[in-house]
Amino acid sequence: MKKIMVVLLSIIFILSIALVGCGKSSQSTPNNSQTSNSSTTSQSETSQTQDMAVSSQDQVLSTGPHGEKATLATTLKLTDEEIAKIKEGHYTAAIVLHYAGNDWSTAQVEGLKDTFAKLGIKVVAVTDANFKAEKQVSDIENVLALKPNIIVSIPVDPVSTAPAYKKAAQQGVKLVFMDNVPDGLQQGKDYVSVVSADNYGNGVIAADIMAKNLGYKGKIGVIYYDANFFVTNQRVEAFEKTIKEKYPDIKIVARGGFTDPNAVGSVADAMLTKHPDLNGIFAVWDVPAEQVVASAKAAGRNDLVITTIDLGNNVAKIIAEGGLVKGLGAQRPYDQGVAEATLAAYALLGKEAPPYVAVPALAVTRDNILEAYKQVYHKDPPDFLVNAVKGK
Repeated sequence: MKKIMVVLLSIIFILSIALVGCGKSSQSTPNNSQTSNSSTTSQSETSQTQDMAVSSQDQVLSTGPHGEKATLATTLKLTDEEIAKIKEGHYTAAIVLHYAGNDWSTAQVEGLKDTFAKLGIKVVAVTDANFKAEKQVSDIENVLALKPNIIVSIPVDPVSTAPAYKKAAQQGVKLVFMDNVPDGLQQGKDYVSVVSADNYGNGVIAADIMAKNLGYKGKIGVIYYDANFFVTNQRVEAFEKTIKEKYPDIKIVARGGFTDPNAVGSVADAMLTKHPDLNGIFAVWDVPAEQVVASAKAAGRNDLVITTIDLGNNVAKIIAEGGLVKGLGAQRPYDQGVAEATLAAYALLGKEAPPYVAVPALAVTRDNILEAYKQVYHKDPPDFLVNAVKGK
């Protein structure tokens, strides 16, 4: 009996030593991780985030204007029978834009027109409000005189344009919105759905690219659209939150707003004058970013890092040449147009539509500019872009 007790005690003693050893081993990992600096952690996180952003086709970080969960645009489907039924209706559609003078609008209209053509729906008008709410209200009135069955639109201002859209809904027009929704309109009653890019995800991408190109430290400025515009607000929120939470050694020391996209140069000039030690600037979309590039060059700041959102042709060339714009988060406007036209067909068929539909974000840098261009525009990159990448 004594021998048995001795053996048991020996086993317990050995097990207790092993457990203590395991405990010390498990505690050593946190201690080691605490000694590593925050920049190393941020770099690892950044690499993982960028890899996810480039490759993911099924993840959206944004929510809709009313907090709706995103439905992926790729899930929208029409059967051959449904398409045939739509064609029999001989329907018409109008496209009422906030601004038609950029590559994003052009690509989105192409996606809409191509899809409407496949559905036998005639586009009777494409309007340009030039970022003026009163002009857009007038555009809506003029379009209604054409008695379209469908209006696809992006409201310049969700408040002042709301009565005009409400009038269209009351006349039985099927409303599909891009990005923003007028105040007071209800999904399923007044409008079909709203389609957007993953603007939050694109803001995260722009922050990650900024951080990587700054070496994860420095001072930066943010140039934002100073208006009640849902998607641009999402971009700025995502960019600033990502910088503050993931990159503690990067400080946002300047913010400048604009209401006229053609007057961003003065905002950038003032920012660079007041903060000559800025290392980078984020501009909320590509056209303002072009003016930031011009301001930086005029100030002799050829070392400034600029990131933005939207793959316009001009910023694409700057990226391809290795210029001041180091990368961006891209929307997929052609795909958005396809989704909007498809949702309009849902409404004509009486088919239930999801309240908020989105396409995934896309990280674009010089390394993947040609592939990204093809994904965004659904056509081969132009020669000037190919030559820029080759250094010609």
